[in-house]
Amino acid sequence: MSDVTLRPARPDDDVDPLLRAAFGPAEGAGVAGVWADVAASDLVRASLVAVEGDGTGEARGDEGRVVGHVGLSHAWLDARRALVDLWLLAPLAVAPDRQGRGIGRRLLVAAVDAARAGGAPLLALEGDPAYYGAHGFAPAAAHDIEPASRRTPAPACQVVLLPGHEDWMSGRLVYPDAWWRHDCVGLRDPGLAQVEAVLGLTGAGPQDGSAPAGQAGTEVSGVISSSG
Repeated sequence: MSDVTLRPARPDDDVDPLLRAAFGPAEGAGVAGVWADVAASDLVRASLVAVEGDGTGEARGDEGRVVGHVGLSHAWLDARRALVDLWLLAPLAVAPDRQGRGIGRRLLVAAVDAARAGGAPLLALEGDPAYYGAHGFAPAAAHDIEPASRRTPAPACQVVLLPGHEDWMSGRLVYPDAWWRHDCVGLRDPGLAQVEAVLGLTGAGPQDGSAPAGQAGTEVSGVISSSG
């Protein structure tokens, strides 16, 4: 396999096929759709790709192929004192045939570095707590931060606090409309109940107001892939 280079995404980088492949037939279309909407808006804070080769896209064969992507966009924290601007990490995707080779880890490190350089007080995501916890993220609840939806199991709401964070910055996460339009916030049953059971949460099962649909398996979010 060729070396993999990380760089900012360019307009000609079509990440749609990658997102669809990484998230599979059940979730791929929704994830690709929400990122297309976010990318077409003023919400994007950074978009990074992992490219085989030197990143120029001028080589032959697999060289220049986009095999990973992470998106960083704008969200808010509804704190008592003020509405706080923050960065949301979603989605993170690695091509199925390139998973398990550390590409996702490298994209995560680059994402945290970008958020820190951009002055974000914290970086938030929804995802597998085992995977993200091993890469520097911590449960948001430990910092009195609540997920945007009750359908996000508490351990799956993860954050990294950055130098701009202050102690009063606690409250509920608020996602822009695009995530809700594509139903990419939290999980729905039966996937929600299955993930709650895997995480050992008490009272696992259908929650009030949740509808039958959603995702199960090793991931605990409809917007974050824990592959890589």
